[in-house]
Amino acid sequence: MKQKNINLLFMGTPPMSAYVFEALILKGYHFVGLVCQPDRPVGRKGRIEKVPTKVVAERYNIPVFQPVKIRDDFSFMSSLNVDLVITFAYGQIVPQGLLDIPPYGSLNLHGSLLPKYRGASPIQAALFNGDKVTGVTLMKMVQAMDAGEMYGKKEIIIEDDDNATSLTLKMQAAAKELIIELLPKYIAGELVGESQDSRQVTFCAKISREQEKIDLKRTVEEIWGLIRGLSEEPGAYLLLDEQKIKIYKAEIANHLMTDEVGTIIQADKHGFIVQLKGGQLAITQLQREGKKKMDYRAFANGNPHLVGLKFK
Repeated sequence: MKQKNINLLFMGTPPMSAYVFEALILKGYHFVGLVCQPDRPVGRKGRIEKVPTKVVAERYNIPVFQPVKIRDDFSFMSSLNVDLVITFAYGQIVPQGLLDIPPYGSLNLHGSLLPKYRGASPIQAALFNGDKVTGVTLMKMVQAMDAGEMYGKKEIIIEDDDNATSLTLKMQAAAKELIIELLPKYIAGELVGESQDSRQVTFCAKISREQEKIDLKRTVEEIWGLIRGLSEEPGAYLLLDEQKIKIYKAEIANHLMTDEVGTIIQADKHGFIVQLKGGQLAITQLQREGKKKMDYRAFANGNPHLVGLKFK
């Protein structure tokens, strides 16, 4: 079977999935369907918006399937004659019954250098842990989470000014390059899978609301990583006078200990410095609850007498 004649099913939901999905469409691959998460309310008004991959599918007249729970509802597969499934950030665990249907199997693009960071939040995990390198892996889908044989990887350098938003953009670009390079070889039977080293496996869970609150018992490096990993959304926060202050951009200023942890040392046009465990953090973009994001200068101008106050 020629690679462009094979019937593909794409499973994915967020913008980075849509980016890769459209790239494959434009390469001439034939998609018989898209499976994505249901449309959900967005914003304060709760307006229902189509998920990004659905927008792409409708642009190219590709049938869309949005089961609430894929494990209970994949009957649509029987009418599609799917040869190969490609998954990238779908958002649900795909049942074995579906994986067994396509004769060419099922491939998954995962946002880490497996076996590191199996699970739901590999991009954030790399930032939380201060990694300098991450990447994307093309792997065979099996029932165990992100445990299948690997067909290829592409590394991504993490810069100090990267956050989850910028790293996601790097990830989608790397994923696009990897799948476009390897998919023809996979279909032709030219790729040999490599088993994951079970001794190197680590996991990362879905981000919880509790993680958004910065724990001042953690070190300056850990808090810097948390801020980067949760920016731009949902944002890590501290409390000041019982109000949430979300911190979107920051950098480690030094490793001095001159004040109690949580104390605002400086807040003026020259900088916004907070004492943390093992060093001081320079905050450059933040947001008071109910207000707009602003840089540290605007925040300090609108909030005088901050020096000496303590975050909680």
